[in-house]
Amino acid sequence: MIFSPDLLSRAKEIRLLLLDVDGVLTDGSLLYSGDGVESKVFNTQDGFGLTLLREIGIETGVITARESVVVARRISELNIKYARQGARDKMAAFAEILQESGFSEKQVAYMGDDWLDLNLLCRVGLAVAPANAVDEVKDVVHFITPHSGGQGAVRNLCDLLVEARGVRELLLARYLH
Repeated sequence: MIFSPDLLSRAKEIRLLLLDVDGVLTDGSLLYSGDGVESKVFNTQDGFGLTLLREIGIETGVITARESVVVARRISELNIKYARQGARDKMAAFAEILQESGFSEKQVAYMGDDWLDLNLLCRVGLAVAPANAVDEVKDVVHFITPHSGGQGAVRNLCDLLVEARGVRELLLARYLH
């Protein structure tokens, strides 16, 4: 993927990536079994992208309005450091994470897909929307990924952050031997 110099410059400053879950890490579908057990589908390439970010020193987190055991499991599997589930006030959760992490708003990237994410997207250094985001979100972000949530959108953003750090070839070389 080719990124503009302005986007790469903005992305180079990022030290923390925060993500919404439904519609970003997933395709936004909610699946319930007959006995009420919730299921979600996550993309493995998104997960690997988050692993690559940890390798280059970018921390990760999620802020989601819903609470889910399935999401808690995925957060644990991916070693996501900052997790706020049931965050009806995403700005309050964001403020807590900033306080805890010591990062400034400009050092944070956030990916969201719907109206609940608008305030946060307008505050961060790098605002990103997956291809499936609502138009109001797409209107305020710096980057719209070519893929939809749950289908590689997070990986698209991870690739941007890796490219901005100038370490893509170094990381890739580890897997070519």
